[in-house]
Amino acid sequence: MTSSNSTRGAATWALLSLAVGSFGIGMTEFVVMGLLPGIAENLLPSLYADAPEDAIARAGWLITAYALGVVVGAPTIAGSVAKYPRHRVMLGLALALTVFNALTFLLPTFETVLASRMLAGLPHGAYFGIGALVAADVLGPGKRAQGVAFVLTGLTIANVVGVPLGTFLGQQVGWRAAFAVVAGIFALASLLIWMFVPAHAGDPGRTLRAELGVFRVGQVWFTLAFGAIGFGGFFACYSYIAPVVTDVAGSPEWVVPIVLVVMGLGMTVGNLVGGRLADGDLVRTLLGGFVVLIAVQVALALTAQWVVVAAVFVFLVGFASSAISPAIQTRLMDVAGDNQSIAAALNHSALNIGNALGAFLGGLVISAGLGFVAPIWLGAGLAAAGLAIALIAVAVDRRRVLVVA
Repeated sequence: MTSSNSTRGAATWALLSLAVGSFGIGMTEFVVMGLLPGIAENLLPSLYADAPEDAIARAGWLITAYALGVVVGAPTIAGSVAKYPRHRVMLGLALALTVFNALTFLLPTFETVLASRMLAGLPHGAYFGIGALVAADVLGPGKRAQGVAFVLTGLTIANVVGVPLGTFLGQQVGWRAAFAVVAGIFALASLLIWMFVPAHAGDPGRTLRAELGVFRVGQVWFTLAFGAIGFGGFFACYSYIAPVVTDVAGSPEWVVPIVLVVMGLGMTVGNLVGGRLADGDLVRTLLGGFVVLIAVQVALALTAQWVVVAAVFVFLVGFASSAISPAIQTRLMDVAGDNQSIAAALNHSALNIGNALGAFLGGLVISAGLGFVAPIWLGAGLAAAGLAIALIAVAVDRRRVLVVA
């Protein structure tokens, strides 16, 4: 009994150590969204003085740059390090995240901060992908999606605690303070991973070239497509939630962190529920999640001027989006065959293509003069496109199974 308890305790500490890093990733990825007005005013003062909406849309490039870093880094880093011990890889990734977020805190201009955000995105996908493999191994067969969800829990809790507190801190003493906190969190994660994550062998026979064979699988492309486009809908909405609260609903700035807490609560509950549902019926979880995401974004667009009602739909937007995420990652692992390291990381490439797409297109519709609610309508449309691609993917997969049978 003591040995069993000791084993469970060691596993818990290992998973919590990884979750601290995912908390830091959740904070660094999403805290920008609540601080866009302040970042725009500080880094683009002339443009902000002449056209605040254009400056905020330009500041949204920081979100896009981070997302592009994830897209580039996830497959290249995960594929390149597949042969190395995973506990050492996780430590190296956590240290890199510490350094790159410290650069965001320190660098002086919009252009250099933009570069630092892309660098900070590079380790993101590999951290989650390889961390998910470690967590799935710890939890054992039949609980893979729950293992994925556990690693993602740090990210969703960041949206309940870290992002709102970081937003409030940034509003009070300057946006850079939030990134100083983020760098500190990654330093702590590095220490915990070094102390508590046990030796976990890689696959010495794997090479980047072998891992890239995953791109010859048609269902991988389908999954990346509906993940990227569908999640583009979520990020179009989330990226500009701060001006929706202040400009559309007419609420004071201090309400923004509260709305972000509500979003984070939805994401946390959705992630945990989605992991369990995906272990039971992955396809229904995936398709149903997209249907709910479309519906609640339409409802949010229609009620954005009433902050209390809008907050209810903000919660549901967070819930639906995070319920889908474990299903997408598990499906990628299912269809990828032997290429597990890169498949687990590619989920984050897909989601961050969605991040870049949503933030960029959301900025375009704002710059076009369509207002701050327009990105929410855009988000519903992108989620509908993601659902359509998912339906096609499922139909093709079922036809293939029938042909083989």
